[in-house]
This record gives sequence, structure tokens and C-alpha cells, in this order.
Amino acid sequence: MVLPPAGALAASAQATPQTPPRLTYHHVWTDGQGVSHIATCPLTQFVLKSMSPPAGPQWQDRQPDGRATVLMTVQPPHWDGDWHEDPKVQWIVPLHGRWFVQAMDGTRVEMGPGDVLLGEDQNTRPLPSGPMQGRKGHLGGNVGDGAVDLMVVQMDIAPTVDRPCHFR
Repeated sequence: MVLPPAGALAASAQATPQTPPRLTYHHVWTDGQGVSHIATCPLTQFVLKSMSPPAGPQWQDRQPDGRATVLMTVQPPHWDGDWHEDPKVQWIVPLHGRWFVQAMDGTRVEMGPGDVLLGEDQNTRPLPSGPMQGRKGHLGGNVGDGAVDLMVVQMDIAPTVDRPCHFR
């Protein structure tokens, strides 16, 4: 199954001072059997307020506070991530180029600038049989011939199991 882009950029066109936006993100998560999946999830807890008065109000959906590390990465042309788990629970935002992620259940999503992915596929287990035998985590790689620039925000939190879309 191929999922459409999450549509993070489209939400800005929907927002008005009276109507909160609805952003979506893709979430790579692990079920109780250790198999990774990809869900498309909403962010819906927006509040209209200033981030720093006297700046004007803007819609904000504050995620849990905590320690985080921001990485800027450049995947060279034709980068192939092979099968692996995310090293930490991490938000991934493409800045330039297109890349893909495929879960162990076969679901695949392609993303470009403005799309958002939450990688949380720790705790996967290699599948004993079938077309994904021996694989764990997710497969990732570039789409097309160019490099892909990503912003990665790794959070210092424990990964969850059986909780798709747990960030709202």
C-alpha cells in the first residue's frame, strides 16, 4: 500500500483566525508483534496565541517538552538506507528533494518539502517468513537522482508500542 503525502503544507491555506488548521504527519510505529507500520495522523490541538508578544498570534500545537537534538542531514544522490530502525524517536522534515520510507507491512510513503514523518519503529523484530523475512525497522531511500536535505529532531523519550498517532 502506498500512502499519499501527509499534506502539512496544505493546512496553512485552511487556517483562519477563527478556524484552527489541521496538519497531518506520517508515523512509522511498531505493533505488539514487532512489525512496523505507517499511519497518517492528524495534529489537531492548535491554540491561537503569540509565541513572543508583541508578535501577532499564530496557530500552535505544542508537543511534549523535553530534551531534543536537531540534525541537518544531506543524503547523497541515490542514497539507500537499507533496512534499519530509527536510532531515536524523531521528527523528520524534508527540506529539499524527495525520499521514501517503507514499513515491514509493505506500506510505503514518498515525501518531499513540507511533509512530516515521526519515526518510532524501535522494538521491531525480524519477520520469520514471507517477502520481508529477516527484515526489521523500515527501508528508506532517495527518490530520483538528486540529493535529499532533511531536518531531523531526535527526542530523548522512550518509544511506544501499539500506539499509532499518539502525538495529537
